[in-house]
Amino acid sequence: MPDAPTPIRIATRRSALALAQARLVLAQCQTAFPHLRFHLRRIQTAGDKLRSASLADPGAARGFFTKAIEVALLHRSADLAVHSLKDLPTELPPALILGAVTARADVRDVLVLACRSALARRRHSLHAPWETLPGGAVVATSSTRRRAQMLALRPDLNVVPLRGNVGTRLRKLAASREFAATLLAAAGLERLGIRIRPGGQLAGPGVPPGLCAVPVDPEAMLPAVGQAALGIEVRADNASARAVCARLDHPATHACVSAERAFLRAMGGGCHLAVAAYATVEHHRLRLRAVSFLGGAPRRAEECAAIEEAETLGRAVAQKLL
Repeated sequence: MPDAPTPIRIATRRSALALAQARLVLAQCQTAFPHLRFHLRRIQTAGDKLRSASLADPGAARGFFTKAIEVALLHRSADLAVHSLKDLPTELPPALILGAVTARADVRDVLVLACRSALARRRHSLHAPWETLPGGAVVATSSTRRRAQMLALRPDLNVVPLRGNVGTRLRKLAASREFAATLLAAAGLERLGIRIRPGGQLAGPGVPPGLCAVPVDPEAMLPAVGQAALGIEVRADNASARAVCARLDHPATHACVSAERAFLRAMGGGCHLAVAAYATVEHHRLRLRAVSFLGGAPRRAEECAAIEEAETLGRAVAQKLL
């Protein structure tokens, strides 16, 4: 068990979602180590500064939300770093490691629509909410993964970029007569205290009126690699931080995201790629499903392996799609 005379510093981005996620980890740390002190250190990343940059640009997207935080770890001005694991590059600096992965939250994407859309009139289509959108409707998302999968479901839609934090995107959707819908992560909404009411209305802090939402089943839209899991990055030589990570790690989720990240690394590495992968533990084995749009038309693959062979599984599925 670590014994640190000074607070253990937890680095995080400054956005509302990043702070909410960091506070979840902070609470776990305080519960597991009540005799230790922990302190949040807020860091501004390039993704926070350059809000208009396209995430589809590989040069801009790599390390967009993580590099400044990793610099703090390397310069020893932070001890732990909390990341949305889907934002963490698959290749880490040599001195840093993924020390822990927290238990996964709801992995699904959510289709958020202006309630003026056909959603309220077509409740029978909630199993496939994209069917409620009229032909040519504008769906706003800067995710290449979401764009590719949405167009595979509805080639007649018009998918356009939309950047900003969760609150910004919700406000833009509510205020715009152009946008019919956007796609957000269910886990992010939940961590911000935003809920879908039984009638389909979206409600919570900062949510403008007039929005409805429907979760999208992973069978229809595979999530991003690492989606809904939090990764804790540390220096490999920081024994105290690694001891904290040992208590916070969720082995099943760690194995799943290891398979997913190995897949993404083999595909070329980067959250900007139009690929998706989702691993689950079923009957004490890993099942990995993936889709790639890198060649244009979607190509899908699925494999199973022992939990201990997570990275081998990820590479094998990538090999099928390359």
